[in-house]
Amino acid sequence: MDVGKRHPFALLIGIAIPVSLGLAPGFVSSASVSFDPGIGNVPQGAQSDQVYSASFTNNKVTNVFVTSRQVSCYRPEVPFVVSNGPNDGYTGERSCPGARTGEDIGSVPYPTQTGSQPGYPATEPKLATDHSESDIRVDPTNPNHLIGSTKWFASPEGYNHLVGFYESFDGGKTWPTMGHVPGYEGFTDNTDPVGAFDAFGNYYQALLPYQFFYDSTGHKKYEVGNEPNPAIPNEAVAVAVRPHGASGSKAWITTHNGQPDYVFTTNAGLGQEPDKEWIAIDRNQVRPDGSPNPNYNRIYMMYVNFNGHGSKPYVQTAVALKDGSHTDWTPAVELPTQNSNNNNTYLLPHIDPAGVVYTSLINFVSGQSSCCVDVLMDYSTDGGRTWVGPSVAASNVHVPPLTGAGYVNTTFEDGIEETFAVGNQPASTGHYPVYVAYESKSTGFGNMLLTASYDRGKSWSAPIQVNDNAATNVDEFQPNLAVAPNGTVSVNFYDRRLACPAAGTVDATAAGLQLDQKNPSYSGALPPYGATDYCINASVQFYTAALKPIGHNIRLTQHNWDPQLNSPNRSCACVPTDTFLGDYFGNEFVGAIDYATFVSTYDDGSNGQHYQQQVVATISTPKR
Repeated sequence: MDVGKRHPFALLIGIAIPVSLGLAPGFVSSASVSFDPGIGNVPQGAQSDQVYSASFTNNKVTNVFVTSRQVSCYRPEVPFVVSNGPNDGYTGERSCPGARTGEDIGSVPYPTQTGSQPGYPATEPKLATDHSESDIRVDPTNPNHLIGSTKWFASPEGYNHLVGFYESFDGGKTWPTMGHVPGYEGFTDNTDPVGAFDAFGNYYQALLPYQFFYDSTGHKKYEVGNEPNPAIPNEAVAVAVRPHGASGSKAWITTHNGQPDYVFTTNAGLGQEPDKEWIAIDRNQVRPDGSPNPNYNRIYMMYVNFNGHGSKPYVQTAVALKDGSHTDWTPAVELPTQNSNNNNTYLLPHIDPAGVVYTSLINFVSGQSSCCVDVLMDYSTDGGRTWVGPSVAASNVHVPPLTGAGYVNTTFEDGIEETFAVGNQPASTGHYPVYVAYESKSTGFGNMLLTASYDRGKSWSAPIQVNDNAATNVDEFQPNLAVAPNGTVSVNFYDRRLACPAAGTVDATAAGLQLDQKNPSYSGALPPYGATDYCINASVQFYTAALKPIGHNIRLTQHNWDPQLNSPNRSCACVPTDTFLGDYFGNEFVGAIDYATFVSTYDDGSNGQHYQQQVVATISTPKR
């Protein structure tokens, strides 16, 4: 779900906090507290913070700050002049100082802005300052070719952004090409970045463009018939294609049959809203038995639609062609759910080597005090025409915070409960493993849980806890799954076990803690020098295909960072109380190398304003 356009049901979801939060260092739970199954079951055992902190160096992890290396600009459809600075480093919208990306910065309005109402678009291009919520993909025709995508903010105070991309041709060492994804600049926002390569090496960027404007108080308004740009749809699910061999930031195909490449559109506004699109492409030319795959290069675009009677999940498909074009999108097919009147969301399609397409989804179950969700799975063996499911991977899971200040001490919120991946080595059942990781807040703090099915969802393994922090009163959140070619499973997540840097240290200054002077969610002294359960790292845990842990959690970030700095404010232009880091971040394998792309506000020498930047981490899978 894109939290910039929060749906009414999400505001009603509360977090059930147990009376006791007592957990012993060995993760022994109190019998008087009902924790989600798997909490405390840490197969690799706990590790000390000192050992965890050193694991970045000991495992030869590398970090590259990507989006801070070039200047990117674009002309927003809706201007927003408010600044919440200087606290937390906010600067408001900034004029373009001269882009170095080669993109079309909008010196004159973009073609999709020609139908805008008076007062729109902005009078000039603006600097892309912040970059959060990300995805990363590897070209199947060239393992050194990677594309990442993320939200490209012109105004974090106003939650005003497009989707941008960054591209490497040397295995992630350098990222010379980047910029905003063109073709949809006439929308106010363009969100939920996720991509997929087809078998020819064409890259498909899934997009969720939508319109809003700001009222006199700085709140976002969604009014049918009063959109900034009546010449385009109110909201859409769309695609942009970067063809194989493209160079420069402008080389994108954004039309189909002479029109913008819309998969689904609506002008109905609230009560008819597409959200949380996700994409996958079947690159298996033949099945494991040697027979042709009839769904070779089939594109699966999934999304949910909030239609006033719950949110319903859908899939539409097309077939990718060698020149970067594709066939027409098929009519929408509704996926099976537990209860069509409940809210169902967060679709994450993946495809196994036999051409079976699976997706996880979240069901907000009624009658459970709004605390909990079920994690479900559907699958199709015929190219998405018919579906089997749902299978229940986990039930009554205590959700992470869907509104601001859900994590203690800070103001950021989280959205997606689960992450999903499919293995590529058959199990003894003859089927391919499917993996679901999800966050539980049943202890009052976030923990990562992991389960698997080896029989297409007929049964699921007992969940295990991924995070191995010794102290239990800290938050771990936002799991992200990937599976290596040899079957190794990677679970990445954000991690708050390490305290913020101490006052007077070089790391504290580089982390920008001195800018963090006001925080309505923190009762301690500010700046937050030495604060616990506050600053953030990223971590990874590796497993075998059978979910036997390979070592302990490994730190993916060289330096922890302050999530309050320049954090997009999704509610209003006021004191930030509901900020955002993204609902997910990228995780992908190339052979035995695991790539992750995630947020940091640390200044490595290229980020003096402490904007939200994308860091790409690489790590080789440890030996078993």
